[in-house]
Amino acid sequence: MRSGILGIDYYLPEQIETNADLARENPSWLMDRFEAKCGISARCVAAKDETASDFGFQAARKLLDRRLVEPEEIDFLLYCTQSPDYFLPTSACILQHRLGLKNEMGALDFNLGCSGYVYGLYLAKQFIETGAARNVLLITADTYTKYIHPRDRSVRPIFGDGAAATLVGRTEERGVIGPFVLGTDGAGAEKLIVPSGAMRLPRSAETAREAMDITGCVRSKDHLFMDGLALMNFAMDRVPKAVDTLLEKTGLTFEEIDWFIFHQANRFMMKHLANASKIPWERMVYAMEDIGNTVSASIPIAMARYDEQHKFLPSQKLVLVGFGVGYSWGACVVQW
Repeated sequence: MRSGILGIDYYLPEQIETNADLARENPSWLMDRFEAKCGISARCVAAKDETASDFGFQAARKLLDRRLVEPEEIDFLLYCTQSPDYFLPTSACILQHRLGLKNEMGALDFNLGCSGYVYGLYLAKQFIETGAARNVLLITADTYTKYIHPRDRSVRPIFGDGAAATLVGRTEERGVIGPFVLGTDGAGAEKLIVPSGAMRLPRSAETAREAMDITGCVRSKDHLFMDGLALMNFAMDRVPKAVDTLLEKTGLTFEEIDWFIFHQANRFMMKHLANASKIPWERMVYAMEDIGNTVSASIPIAMARYDEQHKFLPSQKLVLVGFGVGYSWGACVVQW
């Protein structure tokens, strides 16, 4: 029994924040220079009353409406987010109910960021190929913008919000997934972090105290912090090795891969990773310039947008690579 991707859909919030908007709000931010370097011109931003699960619901509803399988044939719902509605209950349970899916199914959240989609495919593959499920609905959604201080220019221009829904099921012909390469290095945990808000450091007046760092960025411990240089060094070290290991595992060569879909971090990082991995830029999928870095949803959104433009052909081989917060990374092959 083999598992494959049967379909992908996505949802982006209506509110758009352009580089011009940020420049008007923060005249000292050199947004033209940022856009030239990072390749991001705008971001989709959640409204105050919108959550990641709202976007996940919309993406899943679009996918289910295509009737690739009947809803009662879905036996498991996996929800990847770092922006849950609550500490408890599990957002996956709420999504099961909102989507009108059957009660006789499993549903769980898992907390991963930019590698989350590859890990989700790995989990779905195990459920299907062991016979535990016929079809798995994998939803990836994040609203990082809610963690960002409005005067933190190190992260605000980069991240956007959004969600994707992927149907993984039994197949012999299309979307076959695997094998996988996965990795973890928790030594980098503090390099991309929201320090307060959970059990280790509950929010307080102290954690809410704002400060400006030496680069002029303002944040508190209640906000997202990213050490961009450390993340870049991590990615440059781990990602090319992961790609090489994956191809060795499959017996495929670089020439036999039609498309490489890396986590859509920013164009600067992706170009350096392509060069380090000896991948021609024209075979790298890049589809984030008008939506920003959508974290766990970035890979499936990029895939769906390229598919809308008919850039993927049947039986083409794709390499998916996620990497980031944790540190965590994962890579796999998908046959389209």
